[in-house]
Amino acid sequence: MTPSLASRRRPYLREQVRAVDVTRARNIGGLVDQFRRSSVQARNLGSALTVWENALRDPKRPTILIGLAGPLIAAGLRKVLRDLIDWGLVDVVVSTGAVLYQDLYQAIGGRHWMGTPSADDVKLRDAYLDRIYDTYVDELEFERTDRAIGKVTEGFDPRPASSREYLAYLGSKFHDPNSIMATAARRGVPVFSPALIDSSIGIGLTLYYQDHRTRKDRFILDSIRDNYELVQILNASARTAVIYIGGGTPKNWINDGIVMANYAFGREGEGHYYALQITMDTPVTGGLSGSTLDEGQSWGKISRTATRSMAHLDASIGLPLLVGALWDRRSRWQPRSRLKFDWNGDQLRLTRTRARAK
Repeated sequence: MTPSLASRRRPYLREQVRAVDVTRARNIGGLVDQFRRSSVQARNLGSALTVWENALRDPKRPTILIGLAGPLIAAGLRKVLRDLIDWGLVDVVVSTGAVLYQDLYQAIGGRHWMGTPSADDVKLRDAYLDRIYDTYVDELEFERTDRAIGKVTEGFDPRPASSREYLAYLGSKFHDPNSIMATAARRGVPVFSPALIDSSIGIGLTLYYQDHRTRKDRFILDSIRDNYELVQILNASARTAVIYIGGGTPKNWINDGIVMANYAFGREGEGHYYALQITMDTPVTGGLSGSTLDEGQSWGKISRTATRSMAHLDASIGLPLLVGALWDRRSRWQPRSRLKFDWNGDQLRLTRTRARAK
């Protein structure tokens, strides 16, 4: 080997891949930490842990927004999502309506049942059972949930309101301690759903509308106010971090918030400073869900200097590993202050509360 060839090779051969040693992994945190020195999607997941921890430890106290899409409740992640809100791992939740609906479905007594993807779906229909891949849900309980949402909505102020206001109200009406929405309402964590009507919550709201459509004083979902409130949060934040579980509307909407903030308030500076995503979608089709975080930099939505990681794996595996690792390594980021969102109409005053360890 010539000295010239050795010189050209040297920059690429700085660190060896290290074999994962499960006998040294005393907990989930230790296992995911080892992933950082392995390869393929394990390395990406280990890098995602680093990104999330850096956001939690940043002295500028970034506002952490999480976007949720996909069959996360059917996949058994309800308690994981509830815990990351309760522990203060995120500050703002943006979700598809379906995730939030299935949280409410369980809050009023519905269950997810283990099934099989090879089931006879015509027979399931005859039994009023719906299939989500290998999971069954009860169509009769879905109808009960839809009607309960319509009925509960009658107690909401008869006025235009954002999804944040409405979902906080819904969360306050269901007292299941394992509920995502109830925990967010108790903790004062804003929950947005920019495509709320594209879910069974939308069915419940349609039932409400049917009963009140001739009244001028009724609840109206004001989606544009959602945009304005998101801009208020971004504008009040010294720095932001984003966590995308799946992709879809939540990812696009949170990213578009940076553009809206620039247009509406002349917000200068960086996009999201920390970014991580767990998805099975790929970038080759050009869709937003699989688009890389690097691509987001071309739009100014992700900071030029952002620390970021994108892991292409099933969220039902990746998210519990990440959250479990963060819990095992909580001494690295606790105590962390919480954010207090004081709303006067659509105007926000954002302050920190005292940091307390769990």
